[in-house]
Amino acid sequence: MPHPKHVIVGLSGGVDSSVAALLLQKQGYRVEGLFMKNWEEDDTSDHCTAAEDLADAQAVADALGIRLHAINFSAEYWDRVFTHFLDEFRAGRTPNPDVLCNTEIKFKAFLEHAIDLGADAIATGHYARVRERNGSFQLLKGLDADKDQSYFLHGLNQYQLSRALFPLGELDKGEVRKIAQAAGLVTFAKRDSTGICFIGERDFRTFLKRYLPAQPGDMRTPEGETIGRHEGLMYYTLGQRQGLGIGGVPGYPEAPWFVVDKDLENNILVVAQGHNHPRLLSSALITGPVHWISGETPVMPLPCSARVRYRQSDQSCMVESHSGNSVRASFDVPQRAVTPGQSVVFYAGEICLGGAVIETAFTESRPRD
Repeated sequence: MPHPKHVIVGLSGGVDSSVAALLLQKQGYRVEGLFMKNWEEDDTSDHCTAAEDLADAQAVADALGIRLHAINFSAEYWDRVFTHFLDEFRAGRTPNPDVLCNTEIKFKAFLEHAIDLGADAIATGHYARVRERNGSFQLLKGLDADKDQSYFLHGLNQYQLSRALFPLGELDKGEVRKIAQAAGLVTFAKRDSTGICFIGERDFRTFLKRYLPAQPGDMRTPEGETIGRHEGLMYYTLGQRQGLGIGGVPGYPEAPWFVVDKDLENNILVVAQGHNHPRLLSSALITGPVHWISGETPVMPLPCSARVRYRQSDQSCMVESHSGNSVRASFDVPQRAVTPGQSVVFYAGEICLGGAVIETAFTESRPRD
């Protein structure tokens, strides 16, 4: 009988990675765990739960009788993820660090380290699936539509997918917690982590001010009327309603205000009333360089579906070559708050084809960038 495949699971101290390790062990794999510490700038009890997470990861490893490695990737995280994160905010865009966290840390730095430790593959608690077809690896949606994380994994390449296991891909979250509880794992009821990837929950504006100087400016209506002041364009995102500090504006009805645009050149935040204000709707977008998971650019034009944010339902669109390796995606139905800096991810049914960073979005005949 061949020796079971050696897999190192990224144990974060949460319930998902805990159950991923448990399931692989039950399937006969030789399992070890690895805990990644990726942030040190303000590693205090107020912000970072790394010590608690490590203790939980160790408790799970002890319960399963597996070895737990620990590694510090803080330098890699700063260079490969956080620097880009700040650059994007500096440029007035809204980045998505979770995508880079996966391509640069979890499936690059971690994968390389695991291979050095003798592993054949790595595993994580992501809700996604991998399928091999004729020597090519496909990234598939997780079966739990509410937890599917293929959106954040669209930047993975063929090599990374060939060395990745996602044991939770066919489960829903409720099942995962029940499995953890039945196995007596301490993480079974632990709350899901939120906030910036690897940095955690914190007051976002206070955090960002430590690295980027705020540049307050005017809040104006699309017609050019000044109705307030903003604290800095980087603190706001398209479609945002909360935290604008607008209320009781003379001459306007008592209705919510939304961020509908950013005038970067003049440092103006454009706000308007109406959840689906025309300035928030886009029928097309243009991307930066596209990453196709198959390694090959599909035949264009490409009818498919797309998501412009996590947990959005699939939206029908037509993708066409634009310039270089970028594309233009035109939607059957106008999309709300398409945000430069975020990712658009393309799908063919359950298959994630790949994706790219959104460069511009078009509202009627006017591009937003």
